[in-house]
Amino acid sequence: MSSNKTLIIGASNNPDRYSYKAAHALLNKGYKIIPFGVKRGEVAGKKMLNEWNPEWDVDTITLYINPTLQEQYYDKIIALKPRRIIFNPGTENPNFYPLLKTNNIAYEEACTLVLLSIGEY
Repeated sequence: MSSNKTLIIGASNNPDRYSYKAAHALLNKGYKIIPFGVKRGEVAGKKMLNEWNPEWDVDTITLYINPTLQEQYYDKIIALKPRRIIFNPGTENPNFYPLLKTNNIAYEEACTLVLLSIGEY
């Protein structure tokens, strides 16, 4: 693995959001995060980024946006060449899976928080 960074697409600084909880949980488990989303501000002491960087070096992308919003990121996500993508509950996207498979990117329908809690992240 080239990096232990996780890109959080749909990051939020709202403590009620699962992406917020995941950001804190990832950092607490020793992972580096890149919080990306439309909101401005900080989450878990990290600035939330609002502009895509095609140079991000990430191992995992965890999604917190719905399938319709994901469409604008298909090519950008594939270009990053992450090892895997986690589709959290509500983000499942069977239309995206064939593109990921063609590009040798693993994916799973899972909850980042659960994976972290059971040591399967």
